[in-house]
Amino acid sequence: MDKQLELIRELQGIAQAGLYYCDNKFCHERYERIREIAAQMLAERTDLPLAKVKDLFCDEVGYQTPKVDTRAAIFKDDKVLLVREADGRWAMPGGWCEVGLSPAESTVKEAKEEAGLDCLVEKVIAVQDRDKHNHPPYIYGIVKIFYLCRATGGEFIPNLETTERRYFAEDELPTLSEEKTTAEQIKLCFEAARATTWETRFD
Repeated sequence: MDKQLELIRELQGIAQAGLYYCDNKFCHERYERIREIAAQMLAERTDLPLAKVKDLFCDEVGYQTPKVDTRAAIFKDDKVLLVREADGRWAMPGGWCEVGLSPAESTVKEAKEEAGLDCLVEKVIAVQDRDKHNHPPYIYGIVKIFYLCRATGGEFIPNLETTERRYFAEDELPTLSEEKTTAEQIKLCFEAARATTWETRFD
């Protein structure tokens, strides 16, 4: 992430924490103004409409923490399962960790919704800071968790998010949705699937 985006995100974090913890109306106004300035800076930096930036950037309350994204690494015959998204690019099935579900439970849910597969989570492959591995940078922090999963059944049904599922060899990967899954991350998952023992990688 470039320095300007880092500073904008830091301003937003300071403002969000201040709005949550301050009990003085004058301080509240100042923190609200800091948040507005951060949103305006980000809108100019990204060419996103200000209203969209506020929806993404200014709706949360409390101390700002990273979001959690989980991905299911499912293999068959030394090939990895990928799902094709509406824009034609491919990714490992996964998405945001939902409130009320553990990260592993969210992974199972996403695999079912996006790939039509019932699966069991077997181990944690890696826990990553998204900014260190995926591009382009997001305006909020994200922790990515990759799970090695075993499919137990299921059938693919086209849905709002994905149009196809397919298994790919490591040297035959399609065009990837790299903001979600990179070739490097898939390679790491292949290593974990082939290993007899595995130590979770983490940033």
